[in-house]
Amino acid sequence: MNKIKHLTLAAVFTLLAVFVSLAQNVVLKQSNADGIYSKGEKVKVSLLVSEVETDSILVKVDTNFSGKAEWKPIKTPGEELVLLDERFDKPRSMIFSVKAGDVVTSTGFVSDPGGFSPATKRPKDFDRYWSRQKKELRALPVEIESVPVVSEVPDFICSDVEINCLGPKPARGYFAKPENAAPGSLPIVLYLHAAGVKGHWCLSRAETALKYAQMGKGALSFDLNAHGMLNGQPQEYYDGLEEGELNGYWELGAENRDENYFRGMYLRFLRTLDFLCSQPEWDGKRILVIGESQGGGQALAAAGLDHRVSAAVAVVPAMCDFGRTLNDEAGGWPKPFAFSKDKDKMLETYPYFDAAHLLKGSKATLVIEIGLIDYTCPSTGIYAAINQTKGEKTVLVTPYRAHALEQKEFQKQWEETIYQPRLDFINDYLK
Repeated sequence: MNKIKHLTLAAVFTLLAVFVSLAQNVVLKQSNADGIYSKGEKVKVSLLVSEVETDSILVKVDTNFSGKAEWKPIKTPGEELVLLDERFDKPRSMIFSVKAGDVVTSTGFVSDPGGFSPATKRPKDFDRYWSRQKKELRALPVEIESVPVVSEVPDFICSDVEINCLGPKPARGYFAKPENAAPGSLPIVLYLHAAGVKGHWCLSRAETALKYAQMGKGALSFDLNAHGMLNGQPQEYYDGLEEGELNGYWELGAENRDENYFRGMYLRFLRTLDFLCSQPEWDGKRILVIGESQGGGQALAAAGLDHRVSAAVAVVPAMCDFGRTLNDEAGGWPKPFAFSKDKDKMLETYPYFDAAHLLKGSKATLVIEIGLIDYTCPSTGIYAAINQTKGEKTVLVTPYRAHALEQKEFQKQWEETIYQPRLDFINDYLK
C-alpha cells in the first residue's frame, strides 16, 4: 500500500476551514484544518461561543460512524472549551456536532487514514469469479444499436447507444466524440451515475456526453445510465421504473452473487468499456472513469475490474467496505448488512461487489473526494478501499461535508479547494 496524498490549499484552509461556525457565534476549531492526522498525532477539537442568546447548547460526539451518539446539553462556555485533546494509536474517525436553536454545525476528523482495512475477508475465489464473469461477457456476440442525436456542439457527434449484455438489461447511454478525429488520438471518458432511478441525476444525457467529449483536446465520451434504462423517455417512464421493477433495486439478489443487482450494473460498465476500447480513435492508453456516490463506487469498481482503466475520479463514493456495519459502524452505501436478509448468505455475496476488495492491486490513478461527516458513504470505508491500491492517490478532504454540502457557508471554499482542483485534474489528464 502506497502513500496517500491529501491535497489541501493551506492558506485558504488556515483562514476558513479551521473554523466551523454558526453565524460566527458558535465555533468548532480543529488543530489540523483539513481534519487529517497521522498515527499518534495529537488531535485537539475546541468549542468557542459568543453572543448566543441561550445559556446552554447541545453537543454530540460520534466515533467511527457508530450512529449511537446522543445530544448532551452543556453550559455555554465563557471561553474556549476543549472537547478533545488526545492521541490515537489506531485508525479512528470522529464527528463533532453542535446545535444552537434549530441550527446544527459539524466537523469531522480521521486519524491514521492509511491504517483502515476492509471489515470482511476477500473471498478465496474472488479473482476466479470475476475472470469467469468477464469471459462469459466477452463470449457474448456484440450487438450494438446506435441512433444519432442532434448535437448542439459544432464538430462533435453524439448517439444514443444500446449494447447487449449479460443479464436482464443492456448497457445504454449517450456516446459523443469529435468528428473526424485521427485514429489513436483520443482518451476515453466514462461517466457513471449516482443512486436512484427517476431523479435528474440518474438520467444519461447527450449534453453530459458532449461536455466531457470537449474536455482537454477531445475525448471518446460515454454517459452510461446505471440501470440499462431507455434514454430520453418521458418522466412517467422513469417514475414507473422507480415505483415498480427498480424499487429498492439495491436489495435485489442480496443473498446470491449471481443474482445480485450490482453484478449486472458492473457488467454493463465493463461492456461499455469494451465498446469504447474498440473505437479506432482511442489512444490505447488513457481511460478516465468519473462518478459521484453510486457513480463513484462504480468508478472505483471499474478501476479494480478492468486493468485498462488508467484513472478514476470518485466523489464521496459508495460501495466501499460494506462489512463495517457488522462492527456496529456505518458501512458503505447501500449498507446491505443492515437489510433484513440472511447475513451468512450476504457474506457469501456482497464481498464480490465491494470496492474494498475490487481495488486490491489496482494501479489506476485515483482522485477521491471524501466528506468527513458523511454517514451515507463514510470516510472509514473509503479509506479501507483505496488503501488496497498500488497507484497514485490524491484525496480531496472536506471536514465540513456530509454526503451533500449542507453547510452552505462553505460553498465558496469547497468550490476553490475541492471542486476546482478536481476539474483541473480532469482537464489536464485529457490534454
